[in-house]
Amino acid sequence: MIDKPNLAADDKPADNRHLQAWRNTLGNASLGVGRSIPIRTYGRLTRAVGLVLEAVGLRLPVGSDCLIELPPGYAQRTTEAEVVGFAGDRLFLMPQTEVAGLLPGARVYPLEAAVSCGNGNPPAEPGSKRLPVGAGMLGRVVDAAGRPLDGLGPLDFSREVPLSAAPINPLARAPIDSVLDVGVRAINALLTVGRGQRMGLFAGSGVGKSVLLGMMARYTSAEVIIVGLIGERGREVKDFIENTLGVEGLARAVVVAAPADTSPLLRLQGAAYATSLAEYFRDQGKDVLLIMDSLTRYAMAQREIALAVGEPPATKGYPPSVFAKLPALVERAGNGARDAAGKGGAITAFYTVLTEGDDQQDPIADAARAILDGHVVLSRSLAESGHYPAIDIEASISRAMTSLIEPAQFDAVRRFKQMLSRYQRNRDLISVGAYAAGHDLQLDQAIALYPKIEAFLQQGMTERADYIEAVTQLEQLFQVD
Repeated sequence: MIDKPNLAADDKPADNRHLQAWRNTLGNASLGVGRSIPIRTYGRLTRAVGLVLEAVGLRLPVGSDCLIELPPGYAQRTTEAEVVGFAGDRLFLMPQTEVAGLLPGARVYPLEAAVSCGNGNPPAEPGSKRLPVGAGMLGRVVDAAGRPLDGLGPLDFSREVPLSAAPINPLARAPIDSVLDVGVRAINALLTVGRGQRMGLFAGSGVGKSVLLGMMARYTSAEVIIVGLIGERGREVKDFIENTLGVEGLARAVVVAAPADTSPLLRLQGAAYATSLAEYFRDQGKDVLLIMDSLTRYAMAQREIALAVGEPPATKGYPPSVFAKLPALVERAGNGARDAAGKGGAITAFYTVLTEGDDQQDPIADAARAILDGHVVLSRSLAESGHYPAIDIEASISRAMTSLIEPAQFDAVRRFKQMLSRYQRNRDLISVGAYAAGHDLQLDQAIALYPKIEAFLQQGMTERADYIEAVTQLEQLFQVD
């Protein structure tokens, strides 16, 4: 308690020394309070089973970050974890790194949301994450937490944005009414993709999906490319950046890498971060190509988390939350609203979907097919025969194509598919010489055209085929008839 001197109204100015002494005492007390260590709340670690940790003594929202104390002797004093659920007063935490070294009763500190470095952003709400975005990040490779992986120094970013975004009013989205050139002849001509369309690339392992994605990244007409490498092998990350994407593609791209050896939390966060980067450039009015490899690994990461916290499996081992997460992520892509001049940005997205054992009825493949605007199926039999890109045209579809192309192209596409289908259905008869020419005029035409059809569908890795060129070659295929 600090006693304030009782000064009478008739005190002489010389007695003001008592008031000055009181002020000095109060100032010293305030200085001591400012230098004192603030009280920091913490909880205690009570359980660690599998991927999930349990803590008590804290009241935090789902999505909050925590720091868990490590014992002496470890390189780091703490490890970071995220609140993924709760039951009563128990919090379920998922660590972002290896949990070796954690002790029972270890302290768990809530991690305050960081404010960006002088960018004018408001403080983040509790439980939210804000990661860097900006045009200065083009040509950079970052991890799921926004940290550079390429050794090129600190990131040049303009601001930080949250990982989650409010859903866009479907009536505010601009329609898909213009073609996006992806530089691949078979897709441009037969599976035409529009600006703002979301496509799935369905393929098993080892059929060339990464190379096809790299071709689209190098040859697309999009202004900005965002690549999310989610849950893939670490070796493939460097190979994709240096050999598949190349210098030309990387110059206008941002690569977010969350390989398979990272925690499921970071794999989920990597996919959300890549989408946030794409949204930032779309809001700047840019045409963005978002490539995510793969959507299946994203679903598997959510399955790991959901099963670890006790959510029951539903469809072939996948809990219901997986099928709720997929559309929430995919719906963030697409066209934004247009301004008064009719201009606006767009996110055209390609999501790879792994089909285990080439099973097109895999639950993730089936769910993705229902929420995407089309799918490109890669065939293992075509890949094994040296046919590249190994696109199965009969099994693939672009749902927005009919509103994008001219009637002449539509007629050429329909005739192309008819010729290809007729030949494939009779391939065995033709191979063994059991078919005699003249019995089926349409099949005779298909046999005559098949060498040209096969040549049209194949394209070298270093070959670029723009949209106009691809459509012209398609229409010229039938002019000799």
